Amino acid sequence: MKLVDSHTGGEPTRVIIEGGPDLGAGSLDERAKVFAEKFDHVRTSVILEPRGSDAMVGALLCEPTDSRCVTGVIFFNNTGYLGMCGHGTIGVAVTLAYLGRIDVGTHFFETSVGVVKVELIGPNEVRVENVASYRFKSDVVVDVDGLGSISGSIAWGGNWFFLVEKTPFELKFENIPSLTTAAQQIQSALNENGITGANGELIDHVEFFGPAMSGDADSRNFVLCPGGEYDRSPCGTGTSAKIACLAAKNELEPGEAWIQESIIGSQFTMHYRRDDDNQIIPSITGSAYVCAETTLIQQADDPFVHGIK
Repeated sequence: MKLVDSHTGGEPTRVIIEGGPDLGAGSLDERAKVFAEKFDHVRTSVILEPRGSDAMVGALLCEPTDSRCVTGVIFFNNTGYLGMCGHGTIGVAVTLAYLGRIDVGTHFFETSVGVVKVELIGPNEVRVENVASYRFKSDVVVDVDGLGSISGSIAWGGNWFFLVEKTPFELKFENIPSLTTAAQQIQSALNENGITGANGELIDHVEFFGPAMSGDADSRNFVLCPGGEYDRSPCGTGTSAKIACLAAKNELEPGEAWIQESIIGSQFTMHYRRDDDNQIIPSITGSAYVCAETTLIQQADDPFVHGIK
């Protein structure tokens, strides 16, 4: 397999550009299911050590079913598959530009949760118009051993999030281990208490918020992703969920900028509009940089050919 690696605000994306599995010609959602059922060893070999890392998000380029789209893309990580990935979409756009497959301008990508509009502003800068996002529930309280009663909102931004406005620890780089443990405890408590997204869907991301450290940002966050790693970027789907909550509280107007800062200080600039159905459509602007081109080698007698599990 031929791969291109990039990072968006510090968060890595690994794009399979050649040699990926043939998933057929169904919808992106159907092909993601085929990927999971028949070719999950490809996911693990690309993402898991010794060839990858737990922080990495993978992206498989596919033929789109929607004629507007320049590509279809299936996102995956160290534990499974993602409906949408904001930082990953920015990484895919910059990768396609690096390969000469797209030019500056507006393009459409097909994902398993819908079509997203992608504007390549420059070689490294991208604006993504995400899928419709919404707050599902607010003021949800869960009791967590060692942390007490934690209140948060449940929101969809392309993935399900539990958003906690009062972080249990200051959002500093040196507190990442404590923040990770706290977020894992909260996620366990949500599961144990049957607290879910719409239609019983798993809440697989936990997000803490606090004051920004840079003068031009509105907020700083920490996002725990599925698999136990934190997002180095401000998290596109997580900030889309945040935007949906702000809009629901009438604390952010359509077109008004929101600058979200990550736990490492990288930033996304967010806006939203309302579509004809009054749904919140967030846009994410950020930068990505290509890090490497590589060929993944899989020798038959390698005991970790499919990753360390």
